[in-house]
This record gives sequence, structure tokens and C-alpha cells, in this order.
Amino acid sequence: MLIALLAATSAHAMEKADEKRLDEVAKRGTHVMQFDLEKTTHVFSKTDQGGLQQVVVKDKSDTEQIKLIRAHLSEISEDFKRGDFSKPERIHGEGMPGLAALKSAKPGQIRIEYSVLPDGAQISYSTQSPRLIDAIHYWFDAQLRDHARHAVPGSPHQHIHLK
Repeated sequence: MLIALLAATSAHAMEKADEKRLDEVAKRGTHVMQFDLEKTTHVFSKTDQGGLQQVVVKDKSDTEQIKLIRAHLSEISEDFKRGDFSKPERIHGEGMPGLAALKSAKPGQIRIEYSVLPDGAQISYSTQSPRLIDAIHYWFDAQLRDHARHAVPGSPHQHIHLK
């Protein structure tokens, strides 16, 4: 029974949100993310210890978007280290899957590392807590669903560049 529930939850998590929801999230995102969603791709890769969130430009020569991606991811990684997940909450809503658990994590319980990529930036999330690993995975699924037009699932340690 539990396996069937988990399979159903996982399958549902990967379904794209309806068009109205996608429009709402994209509109709210313009007030939180400095970069242009149409010129970038979010890549969410789940790992055994948490996950890797990347944002990359579609056009490698778009240095302005690269600069904006780096500024945003650097800023939110610092927010997240302080337990401040208000920016994703403003985009996706208070009930975003995984967010409550992430917000309740004790300082240092989730290792959050920002780094620069040639065509954007990334944030790595790792923890030893199975509850928080699950929360990161649910949170990534929700972002994939809500950013379906601008996001793709990735695989760990793989840098993805889409044209």
C-alpha cells in the first residue's frame, strides 16, 4: 500500500501544472527572479543526499542573463542558509511541497553551496536527514511542475545546457 502511494505521489509530482498555474507562477517569478525565464532553463537533479539546482542560459553569449542568474542564486543561497525560504514561497505559495520541512531545519542541518557555471550558476543541497532529503525531493518536484515551461529534471553531477 505504501509503495503504491509513493509511486502515485511521485508520478503526480512530475505532472505539469495547468496553464493557468504556469502563468501565475511565471508572473510572480518576475517579481522575485531578476533573470528572464524565457532565456533560461532550471535544471533540478535529485541526489542521494539532497539535490542540485542549476539555472543556465539558452544562449551562451547572453552575458547579461548569466550575470542575473548568478546574482539571484547567490542571494537565495545565502537566504536559504539562514532558513529564509520566503522567495520560493512568494512564487509557489505557502503550501509548496517540502517547504515547511526545509524552513524548520536547524541551522547547518542542510549544507547549501552556491557555485558558478560557465553559462549560469547552481546551488547544491545536502543533508544526512532522510526527512530533509525527502523534503528537497518534494520541493524539486513542485518546482519542476510549476516551472514546466522553463525547467527540466536532470541527473546528478551532469551539467546540462539546452539550446
